[in-house]
Amino acid sequence: MSDDGEKPKLIGELIGDNRQMLLAAIPFAVATGMSVSDVGPARATLTLPWREDLVGDPRSGVLHGGMITALIDNACGTAVICSLSKMTSIATLDLRIDYLRPATPGETVIVDAEVYRSTRSIAFVRALAHHGDKDKAVAHAVATFMLGANKAPINRTIAREVEQNA
Repeated sequence: MSDDGEKPKLIGELIGDNRQMLLAAIPFAVATGMSVSDVGPARATLTLPWREDLVGDPRSGVLHGGMITALIDNACGTAVICSLSKMTSIATLDLRIDYLRPATPGETVIVDAEVYRSTRSIAFVRALAHHGDKDKAVAHAVATFMLGANKAPINRTIAREVEQNA
């Protein structure tokens, strides 16, 4: 709580135009072209443009399933970070994905993730991967994340940016 009795703002409310910083410290996300298209309190939307080098089956042109998994995991983790009032380390405890249909070749994959419940040590997240039409989803996922997962130092660049916007 702040001195005036207001609830502290969440990172998802404070990050503003600097939302790409949320993935900047994840080399795999950067190398594969993932980007943060939207964030808010306890939610995030990530995108992954189709690229030939990310295809799993060259005959069909469908993205590798591991790319969809990685995008969903990163979107869920970003939503968790956006649900916090201060930076802390997090770790995926469980990620369950139902693949509903193959990603369409040549299309960007969008993942919307939201934290629907949090305790002091666990965040519960749900996500949907699609190409813009949520009724024709590529995959649905639920995940749990540990908060304060390790003693590793937090990303100081993101922490400073959040503090400056507070």
